[in-house]
Amino acid sequence: MPKAGDTLWDIARDEVEKRENSGDDGERVELWEKSVLFMGSKNGGKTTIILRCLEREEIPKPTLVLEYTFGRRARRHNAPKDIAHFWEIGGGTSLLELIRIPITVNNIRSFAVVLVLDLSKPNELWMTMENLLQATRNHVNKILAKLEKTDPEVAAEIKQKMQNNLQRDHPDYDLVDPFPIPLVIIGSKYDIFHEFDSEMRKIISRTLRFVSHYYGASLVFTSKSEALLLKARALINHLAFGYDRSKSVSVDHSKPLFIPAGLDSLSQIGPPPTSDSNIGKMRANTPLELWKKVFEKTFPPKVASKMFQYNENFLHFIL
Repeated sequence: MPKAGDTLWDIARDEVEKRENSGDDGERVELWEKSVLFMGSKNGGKTTIILRCLEREEIPKPTLVLEYTFGRRARRHNAPKDIAHFWEIGGGTSLLELIRIPITVNNIRSFAVVLVLDLSKPNELWMTMENLLQATRNHVNKILAKLEKTDPEVAAEIKQKMQNNLQRDHPDYDLVDPFPIPLVIIGSKYDIFHEFDSEMRKIISRTLRFVSHYYGASLVFTSKSEALLLKARALINHLAFGYDRSKSVSVDHSKPLFIPAGLDSLSQIGPPPTSDSNIGKMRANTPLELWKKVFEKTFPPKVASKMFQYNENFLHFIL
């Protein structure tokens, strides 16, 4: 039955889904339905990655505000197709308030985030990552706080699922702070990054390895290369359609990184890339804060541009 407030599009979509998701005897078949939010560096290649995941041969267009598309895949022959909802926020870090639109209390159990970071712009990398992840975490935590009052079992299930990214016998189990929902971090434009000085590449790679491991996230470096896009696509298809997760790992800093969640360790990553005397002078309350200070000493953050103010004003206008 249509619900009050449904648009014609909502009614038509529900009817199509009802027909497609029914078995031969007309019985409803339970489907996998997930949502994935793409966010990250402006012009970082988010749309290109989405199109490759959906196997669409389209020319990417700039995402100005918030875009939506979806894809369908069947897990086996003649089976109903599962659906994945793909959201993409444009504007880099200038449209943070839009995060609350796709992530809701109704879909939080089946939501995941893909953060795309432009490796060719290291001076913008930490600010972009920090602002987007913090805004997302704050919003998700508000939803979880509501669920703890209305449906505590679901809230506990979500939290436990993220804790399970690391085995209980993993030496870092009590040293990390998992992101509240599944997270994949993609370092894009590896082809440009590969031309950097080897020491610069090593600092960026080790920093992103630490952040990903600390948050219980998967990490992959990619570019327009078909082989690298396929690796990113494998991680995203795991989130969106439940495909088997790859168990291969690449931690060699001279090559594109590929590290599924839970398969790295602090001992392999090593300490922040600076001298012990410098670490002693840096005041940091958490390991994450220490890595930030070391990273930004090598790559000082750029001051926000006027475009941030323009997009912020535009956001308040449309909301």
